[in-house]
Amino acid sequence: MTAPAQRREPTAEEFIAMRESAEFGKLRGAYRNFTFPMTVAFFSWYIVYVLAAVFAPGFMGTELPGGWNVGLAFGIAQFATTFIITWVYVKYANKNIEPRAAKIREELEG
Repeated sequence: MTAPAQRREPTAEEFIAMRESAEFGKLRGAYRNFTFPMTVAFFSWYIVYVLAAVFAPGFMGTELPGGWNVGLAFGIAQFATTFIITWVYVKYANKNIEPRAAKIREELEG
């Protein structure tokens, strides 16, 4: 059985230099381009749900087919939205974030 390859420990100066590099800026930008807009969108959707529950109880209590109401459907949609965002993020990260992070890691530890 072969021993795993040892990676070297980068110095503090190397970490600082990488943090200030264009490569790291692109990685940070790729992360922010997804997370900030998605966070704002989901938070807005959640606030609409809460405000509707507080200020429009009649609307939220509107009956839907199958014994459901609008409030219950919106509540379940909150869970569905969470899972969908997670799935989309994993796809996005695998394509746009992970390759850049692996390249930086290899450059620092290689």
